[in-house]
Amino acid sequence: MKKRFGIDIDGTVTRPDTMVPYLNKAFQLNLAYEDITEYDLFPFVNVPKEDFTKWFIETEPLIYSESILAEGAKDVLEKWTDQADLYFISARSNRLLDVTKNWFSTNKVIYNHLELVGSHDKVATAKKFAVDLFLEDKHDNAVAISEECKIPVILFNTPYNQDPVPDRVIRVNNWQEASHWVNNWMAEKPLTIK
Repeated sequence: MKKRFGIDIDGTVTRPDTMVPYLNKAFQLNLAYEDITEYDLFPFVNVPKEDFTKWFIETEPLIYSESILAEGAKDVLEKWTDQADLYFISARSNRLLDVTKNWFSTNKVIYNHLELVGSHDKVATAKKFAVDLFLEDKHDNAVAISEECKIPVILFNTPYNQDPVPDRVIRVNNWQEASHWVNNWMAEKPLTIK
């Protein structure tokens, strides 16, 4: 039987710099992607937290519908479909399910399952679906999933996830590096029946 990969969407399958132009336009900033050195975006804006939260909730559908695929993601994911079922597990709210499905359809990204968790805690969902491997961009998610699920987690290198990582978390700079690591891992791990 195939392996099952848990895959984050934002900053992993989509480009991690997606938010920058929206932040710059909405809050009259001049941020570069490299300036975003922490995952929480609120410290980078000049408005009260409630105003930022309101803006983000209102703007999420537009951002997610316009998000650009990370370079190489689609090709690698298509190659993996022979070896693994692709379970996309995102912190997005379930109210964004239609927007998310439309984005996958428009970008012709294949998936076996979409799960919008509504929070950044993905450990329970990774366990629920018994994923064998996870791909993520958020540092604490990668660490928690690797430690609590005892599985390898591919962490896509960004300016906002530079804290140290445990052994099961593998840093990659792009989808080609992720593919190379996963192909080697798959060669070492025979397919098992779930």
